[in-house]
Amino acid sequence: MPHFAESFRTARWIRMINLLLQAVLFLSLFGGLNYVAQNHFGRFDLTKSRRYSLSAETRSYLDRLDKPVQIYVTFRDEKDDEELAQAYADLRGLLREYVYATRNNDEHRRIGVDFVDIYQNPKQAQALGLEQAHNVVVVTSGERRRLVTIDELYRIKNKKTREAFRGEATLTAAILDVTASSRKKIYFVQGHGEAQPDDVSERGLSQLRDALRQRNYDLDALDLTRTRKIPDDAALLLIVGPTARFQRFEEELLRDYLQTRAGSIVLMLDPGKQHGLDVLLFDWGIIAYDDVIYDPSAAASAESGEILINHYTVHPITQTLIPNQVYVLIGWARTVAADPGAPVEDGIKVQTLAATSDSAWGERGYRLPGPRQYTPGQDLRGNLGILTVAERVKPANLPLSIPGGRLAVFGTSDLITNNRIITLGNLNLFLATVNWAVDRDVDLNIPARPIERFQLALSQEELGRLRLGLLVVVPGAVALLGLVVYWTRRS
Repeated sequence: MPHFAESFRTARWIRMINLLLQAVLFLSLFGGLNYVAQNHFGRFDLTKSRRYSLSAETRSYLDRLDKPVQIYVTFRDEKDDEELAQAYADLRGLLREYVYATRNNDEHRRIGVDFVDIYQNPKQAQALGLEQAHNVVVVTSGERRRLVTIDELYRIKNKKTREAFRGEATLTAAILDVTASSRKKIYFVQGHGEAQPDDVSERGLSQLRDALRQRNYDLDALDLTRTRKIPDDAALLLIVGPTARFQRFEEELLRDYLQTRAGSIVLMLDPGKQHGLDVLLFDWGIIAYDDVIYDPSAAASAESGEILINHYTVHPITQTLIPNQVYVLIGWARTVAADPGAPVEDGIKVQTLAATSDSAWGERGYRLPGPRQYTPGQDLRGNLGILTVAERVKPANLPLSIPGGRLAVFGTSDLITNNRIITLGNLNLFLATVNWAVDRDVDLNIPARPIERFQLALSQEELGRLRLGLLVVVPGAVALLGLVVYWTRRS
């Protein structure tokens, strides 16, 4: 009788135990590798421009993140649109880095990303308030949100070529904005017949109100005749189309707000209206002429008679309008420009940022009956400003660069009313002015990522050699190697 250790039953048990031990060891190794990969792994970006890495500044902000952030992307991978497809790919890769960078934060300090197709999932888009958000990125934290458009993600060269992807700087600024402890507060000044943010009529500002709230601004009304002071939390005062004059003490309040409190005002003055703010404008080197702008040029007029504005000066406000050749559409407007007779104090910089074509003129006799035509020596002529800004860049007599108040004056309030603001250029120009006025979009020290383009150019001779190599040489080499192996085994 064979010994127990030499029996077939024993051999089968030993073989089974051996297989079980191998399986346990394999699962342990597999689980251990996954644990190490999940908790103790590294990533290396070997690209020349560090294309797939967040900057040190962004990482430091994300390490100190104290609120959860959810990012919704409504871009789609459009195969037929090269620019949208590139934007989708750039965004997807960048947002993956934001999620990865906050992976070790606790669940209340992480960044989440969700790609929402507003066409295929209209209910989800409606629940998130994104049913009208086409090709945008919405950065949210709690009740706060910030919209980022495709134009803000790229630096454009020669008005059409995307030179660099600046998505990291834009998204990091948006994250800092929605997670800030307090929101910037904008006051709509009232009491002088100004347009109302709650008015849903064609001349109202309800759509502008919604656009500002979507961008995480806190809004309120301010009647200086009642309060007789400007609140301490006022980041910006909006004065939209006053039809009555400001009283003397109100103008003094506004002057003090700009000069001593480094405040910001966006003033929109319609033609034919007396505003009573001439001294304030004179202090800041701006004049609002009592005229009405006409432009007979067919290239600068819409079919319905509105004026098209596309002459811009390089400035942070116009940085997306210029490269994309975006038009602003306005109705009646007056000329606003740098005042040649104002003794502007040292440190105040005045610039006209948006102007008409050189065929326009400012009609001084618009109140008189009769046809409208240019009168030399009386009317203004040329590129007439419809947006002029003034900024105190340093205190007088001090060699310091410290912001000290900002004033933006539009020659019309028409461009932001409900019947006009749907024009892309109108909303873009006004929101950029608001962002500049409150110093919201300060440039972060985050470099843009260059867009690398490669082009393979081959001559006919080189193409012939390539075809020969791919169709004859490579298959021939493989066949020869097979023959050598066959002969070796046979012998």
